[in-house]
Amino acid sequence: MKSFFSDPYHRDTQIKNNQEISKSPSRTEIINFLLSLYQEETTYLEIGVRNPEDNYNHIKAGTKYSVDPGVEFKGNPVNFKMTSDAFFEKLSANEILSDEIKFDVIFIDGLHLAPQVDRDIKNAVSYIKDDGFIVLHDCNPPSEWHARETFKYKKSPAQRYWNGTTWKAFLKWRFNPSINSCCIDSDFGVGILSKNNQIGKNIEPVNPFFEYGLLEANRKEYLNLIDFETLKRIVQK
Repeated sequence: MKSFFSDPYHRDTQIKNNQEISKSPSRTEIINFLLSLYQEETTYLEIGVRNPEDNYNHIKAGTKYSVDPGVEFKGNPVNFKMTSDAFFEKLSANEILSDEIKFDVIFIDGLHLAPQVDRDIKNAVSYIKDDGFIVLHDCNPPSEWHARETFKYKKSPAQRYWNGTTWKAFLKWRFNPSINSCCIDSDFGVGILSKNNQIGKNIEPVNPFFEYGLLEANRKEYLNLIDFETLKRIVQK
């Protein structure tokens, strides 16, 4: 057991974990900053709420909507107690809200697996305003343990922290020439996508098999990894 915890790989992962936890700002601060850019009353959608005190309750928007099936938080005090797939299906069918609704910011923090995140992004693109932002949590996993596919493996060096394979979906959308994107180097990577805000040009497709080792060696380029102050300068020009 002692040799396990003293293994360099294990120790390095824990160091990276602690470094990431200490970074700021949080996703909440970044989202509120983006919302503050608008002069008119804003409309916000959050996918994957869990405990609203973690983020949702602290978001400053004129109108807010929340979506969560309640798997991880039984109280689940959200507007739409369903999966994001069901929400967007009902939205497009004009069964909830209005199929013509558009959001200033959509925050995606649901199931952290690439196929689901990819669907959430695709659906969000249809309902974001032309000058709006899609924000994603967990786009910059600091180690392979953080990027594991199985959440329940909590005895890994990453402990309870889990970013899943969200980074793969974000990287896939980095290839799309109709989407601008960047990732804030904080809070395990806060990815931002936009149709018209010039936050970062797309890149040519890379890493065709989405291997973590290639992400590790090319984070800055693959994710357009920037700090929060750089984002502020870009969007406030």
